[in-house]
Amino acid sequence: MKGFRGAAKALSVLAASMLTVVSAAADGIPGLKGTDHIGVTVPDIAEAERFFVDVVGCERAMGFGPFRDDEGTFMQDLLNVHPRTVLNQIVLVRCGHGSNIELFEYDSPDQENAIPKNSDIGGHHIAFYVEDIDAAAAYFKEKGVRTLLGPFPVQEGPAAGQAILYFFAPWGLQLEAITYPDGMAYEKNGGTVLWTPKSQAE
Repeated sequence: MKGFRGAAKALSVLAASMLTVVSAAADGIPGLKGTDHIGVTVPDIAEAERFFVDVVGCERAMGFGPFRDDEGTFMQDLLNVHPRTVLNQIVLVRCGHGSNIELFEYDSPDQENAIPKNSDIGGHHIAFYVEDIDAAAAYFKEKGVRTLLGPFPVQEGPAAGQAILYFFAPWGLQLEAITYPDGMAYEKNGGTVLWTPKSQAE
């Protein structure tokens, strides 16, 4: 009987711990699997597609459009844009093993054409992992692609081990080349590991 009580207690502890795991896993979007794509609005869809395919090295997957609603509020209700906005075209490209990129070309009565800086609210960039950042820097120079300071090696803190180089699309979109062939310092502490090329190979 004593053994039964001990087993029952162990089972109850196990059940409680399983409930805790289930509760923790239930937080967040149900069924979340990962980042499907990053959407970027560009001034010229043809120019953007050429840059991402011919310079960055992505592959075009598909394109479609246009979409508009000349009388109702469909565009506003669906996309939170001006009701008379015209979405001229959407093009999706696949870039290696990372997330997909969705390019949009819009015409809208209230459209702004200023590209936010990294320091602005809504500022953003897309980072591409490369195996050899010095080779990437030489390639950008050869192609006439504007770059900033770098490649810059990070030698201290949790991101130590990476090297970065910011570069720009012809219309001013800020992008980044990044590499960390031996991983980053934070990984040694355990816990959540960010996406890496290594995780794709496993």
